[in-house]
Amino acid sequence: MRYDDAVASLYQVPLDQFVAERKRLAGELKAAGDKQGAARLAKCARPPISAWIVDQLWWHARTAFGALFDTAQQLRDGKLAATAAHREALGRLRAHAAKLLGDAGHGANEATLRRVTQTLSALAAAGGWEPDLPGALSADRDPPGFEAIGIPSNVIPFPVRPAAPSSPAAPSSPAAPSNPVPAAPSTPVPAAPSSPAPTAPPSPVPPRDAEAAEAERRREHEAAAARAEAAAELRRAEAQRARAAAERNRLEAALRTAQGDVEQREREVARLARDLAAAHHMVAQAKAVAAGLAERLAQLDN
Repeated sequence: MRYDDAVASLYQVPLDQFVAERKRLAGELKAAGDKQGAARLAKCARPPISAWIVDQLWWHARTAFGALFDTAQQLRDGKLAATAAHREALGRLRAHAAKLLGDAGHGANEATLRRVTQTLSALAAAGGWEPDLPGALSADRDPPGFEAIGIPSNVIPFPVRPAAPSSPAAPSSPAAPSNPVPAAPSTPVPAAPSSPAPTAPPSPVPPRDAEAAEAERRREHEAAAARAEAAAELRRAEAQRARAAAERNRLEAALRTAQGDVEQREREVARLARDLAAAHHMVAQAKAVAAGLAERLAQLDN
């Protein structure tokens, strides 16, 4: 068993079994030669009920968690249209948390659910579980920049990238002067022959803004698709890792059962060997008695 697998197994057990399971898993790590991992596991703190139920959401509602992280990433990218979807993902996880609490025999009171929602918002804002392993919180999290209590459910605690500022308006031409033009002198002046007004040089061709904007949109679309694919790949890897951990736990439990059965059979064989040795001894004694009686009988015949 590896340390990460032991942590994943530990944070999936019922909360009232946490301490006993931590001791058992630490013993297995130590027996396997990982003394450092055993020492680290022994220091894993028992989480409060609100953090424990967030861990259970990771193990039992992975799809809803994926939607939470995806919509949070969209909000960080400045796509405020994802606000409603993000609130819906939070609401689904909160409702699932209430159900899991009830199924486990714990009360789903408003204070606990508020702390669950705040921790979910903090994980979404951070974009992951670091520095903890996924599904292994030992304490609640607070969303960045907000107080630990009283956060409205409609607040989205993410740094949002501001939209690009619009181009400044072209400066308007100066207004015509308000002072009247002085009157011409009274002495008539012969008019100069009129000449055609000089033709203004043609203005340069403007840059192809539409093509540049389209190229920028394509780049953003490709980047968003790459982020979505990376997130999906991460979810697939986590799901595969969870399945592998569950299979490892199942096989290790089966191995422990088989080893216990072997030990029991070996004890039974040893007991039977002792019984067989005792039986051989009794046969030898019976033979000796029979030989003695036969010898005495032969003496009487003589």
